[in-house]
Amino acid sequence: MPARDELPSTLQRSEKHAQDLWAATLDAANAEYGSGERARRTAFAALKHEYEKVGDHWERKAENGPSDSGAAGSRGSGATQEGVDANASKAHLLDVAKRLDIAGRTTMNKGELVDAIKKANRRATAKAR
Repeated sequence: MPARDELPSTLQRSEKHAQDLWAATLDAANAEYGSGERARRTAFAALKHEYEKVGDHWERKAENGPSDSGAAGSRGSGATQEGVDANASKAHLLDVAKRLDIAGRTTMNKGELVDAIKKANRRATAKAR
């Protein structure tokens, strides 16, 4: 099945380049590893290098690169932050938190901001489905 036919809902609400990147990577990973979870993880890893999850969709990051310790190391080397760019500056995380209307954001440290953004993203995605 072509990857374009199985785009996750968050990607359906994202720009075409994000959809194309994910679909092309998934198609290549399916050919390399067979269809399944490993191929999907590979597609999301590629997506997270250029995009971050904001609410119910993916937005291009200011700078390409790993978004968290899990993406920076070898496979299985760290926890994923569900598409939140945990390597971004605190100022950027505060901006994302403001756009997501997260209460108490100005008193949070970086880790708390990442966790609050993940929670807000999950809520927004569930609401959009």
